[in-house]
Amino acid sequence: MVIIFAALAMGGLGYGRYESNKYDEYKLEVATLAQKQIDKNEAQAKQQALINKGISNEYEAKLSAIRAYYGGMHNASGSAMPSLPLSSSGTNASPADQLLACATTTQQLVSLQEWVNEQVALK
Repeated sequence: MVIIFAALAMGGLGYGRYESNKYDEYKLEVATLAQKQIDKNEAQAKQQALINKGISNEYEAKLSAIRAYYGGMHNASGSAMPSLPLSSSGTNASPADQLLACATTTQQLVSLQEWVNEQVALK
């Protein structure tokens, strides 16, 4: 009876050690996967920051070019025509101002689309 009990006890200890080793391996695997995910997230955050900076710089440069182009279209001092009568400023906006507003809005949308496309491409 003692021999049987000793054999069962030894078998139980061996099985417990086996399960403990499996659990330790599982914890190591989970820790490794977690670290890989953290590294991936950090790399992706760096890429997103680069994209944000690039798109922002490109947008500002294009916006500056648009303002330079449309800002030169209206030369108030060169006009021999009388000025428009005073009324609300919204109705008397010059065509150059309207084109500038349209061009800047269009560029903003184009830049936003580029940003979204580059962000989606990261995934």
